Amino acid sequence: MHRKRSSVAPSIAMAIFTVVLMLATADGQTVKVLHSFGAGSDGQFPFAAVIFDSSGKLYGTTYEGGTGPCHNGCGIAFELTPGSKGKWTENILYNFQGRPSDAGKPSASLIFDGSGNLYGTTRYGGPTSCTYACGTVFELSPGNGTWTETILHAFTGGSDGENPFAELIFDKTGNLYSTTNGGGTYGKGTVFELSPSNNGWTKTVLYNFKGRDGNGPLAGLIFDQSGNLYGTTGRGGTKGHGVVFELTPSSKGKWTETVLHHFAGSPTDGIEPDADLLMDTAGNLYSTTRYGGSGTACKDGCGVVFELSPSNGKWTESFVYSFTGNPDGATPFAGLTFDSTGNLYGTTDTGGPKNDGVIFKLTPANGGWTESVVYSFRGWPRDGARSYANLISDGKGNFYGATIFGGANDPGTIFEFTP
Repeated sequence: MHRKRSSVAPSIAMAIFTVVLMLATADGQTVKVLHSFGAGSDGQFPFAAVIFDSSGKLYGTTYEGGTGPCHNGCGIAFELTPGSKGKWTENILYNFQGRPSDAGKPSASLIFDGSGNLYGTTRYGGPTSCTYACGTVFELSPGNGTWTETILHAFTGGSDGENPFAELIFDKTGNLYSTTNGGGTYGKGTVFELSPSNNGWTKTVLYNFKGRDGNGPLAGLIFDQSGNLYGTTGRGGTKGHGVVFELTPSSKGKWTETVLHHFAGSPTDGIEPDADLLMDTAGNLYSTTRYGGSGTACKDGCGVVFELSPSNGKWTESFVYSFTGNPDGATPFAGLTFDSTGNLYGTTDTGGPKNDGVIFKLTPANGGWTESVVYSFRGWPRDGARSYANLISDGKGNFYGATIFGGANDPGTIFEFTP
């Protein structure tokens, strides 16, 4: 999932990093590094978006690092608390220990319930015999200044599913939903539900992907107002380049899948939609594909932003933007976020002047969209590099995100972006 980079953090580099902690573009837009991972027992490689609690603290996970016995560590769950003079303090909530008795290698965002408990998934961990074990769903509960972990489900592979990459979502009655990248009846991944009861949590596979209807979901799910689920798979479909799908529940508890779009590949369409979907108030869906489109600087296209619009039971895809590599970024892995005025913001994994990715803005205009690069990442030791995480907004116009590389020590950052 990631390339090897130096984790050396000499004192000179740290001094440079301190000086340039706040980096500004020519028009005043800034990125501030809130935390730089990789020192000692800290986490490494934060793949997922951070989330806020009601007091303004940030919570997230790292894929590796920490004190767990996995190669490079099993990952951590962390909290960042804002303090005086704009400084943020990290608190490690939990060090994952990996198989056979614990979760390991979280690649997804956390979510809160109404009582302040955190829930998430890990790609590996658990007692079963998949490579590095099959993954878990976990809960972290606060109490007396510490957090206690409970494994809600350990995947067993095969028909049960394996290797969940994506975050969880709650429905209105407290059930959890997400996807597994592999396993299921056909080995192409699943959509699953976890339902709470007095005896713990019961897992149900809602859908088994077969290939032509989708294969290998990495992204999470979203609900519409009617209780239908929407998601993406990075592979499968009629062209093998991925799909957008809808799952509709019936009165008998069964779910029916409809493929809304089969991606056809470059130059006229995207390839590998691995990011979460975003739905606007009109019911249109937006997201990114990592490859495809008309950009010729990348072998299989540099990726696209797409929109799917419903009309009379059919969905029509349109390009919002096709990336070209430099200066506008390439290979977006993350989804999109609206600001309060209807602009879309996102990040790219690569591209830009340093090939460390960019933050981009899409502004609606005259029935189309105009793209602008609002920040170009500069890598180690200056700021972040290669963002896989969705941006989140604090409601005041600032955005927060994560990069898997860069920062003072190189294994990633949590940053604040102020347009």
